[in-house]
Amino acid sequence: MPDFSLEDEVSGPSIGVDEAGRGPWAGPVSVAACWLDRSVPDNVPAGLDDSKKLAAARRATLFEQLTAGPHLYSLRHVEVAVIDREGILKATLAAMAEVAADLQSKMISLGYDAPAQTLIDGNQMPPTSMPARCIVRGDSASLSIAAASIIAKHSRDLLMCELDQSHPGYGWANNMGYGTKQHSMAIEQLGITLHHRRSFAPVRRYLAAIGGSPT
Repeated sequence: MPDFSLEDEVSGPSIGVDEAGRGPWAGPVSVAACWLDRSVPDNVPAGLDDSKKLAAARRATLFEQLTAGPHLYSLRHVEVAVIDREGILKATLAAMAEVAADLQSKMISLGYDAPAQTLIDGNQMPPTSMPARCIVRGDSASLSIAAASIIAKHSRDLLMCELDQSHPGYGWANNMGYGTKQHSMAIEQLGITLHHRRSFAPVRRYLAAIGGSPT
């Protein structure tokens, strides 16, 4: 289970940064940064963990607790057009730097100290001048990263459920845009939408085969 060991290695505030949705064929990649207010121990929700290990209902409850205060967060949804133009890695790292900088600004504006460290999930450093370190499987090690992972994933899941309503048949409310058999079969039957990532190989191959345009 994640804890505050990494956060406690510095004397000032730590923020966690994580993403959700780098791998799907459709939909945005969502990136969040979170600062957990530890001034009162009961402020930190019990059961924080890597979002992928939590049931959807539990993520929803934790999301409400994390975004209602006193904790602070920043969230970005990187649209498909940006992903296709910049590439998924570059787009994700840029958004990580953006949410970290935005969260730092919020903290300073509210009278908190600037983050002494930014804990980034993964092994790729975003283009930031803030003090930062990468933590592989950080959402299983740091509570701040775990909190960011829950905010990113739950908010993205909500978006994919909304897109499922306007683009039925692809199963996005269940597969969240990932390349499942259901999703693959739906592409063959229904074609490509504006929310599909054309830079991803399965989508690119389909468009090349039909010589068509998105629906």
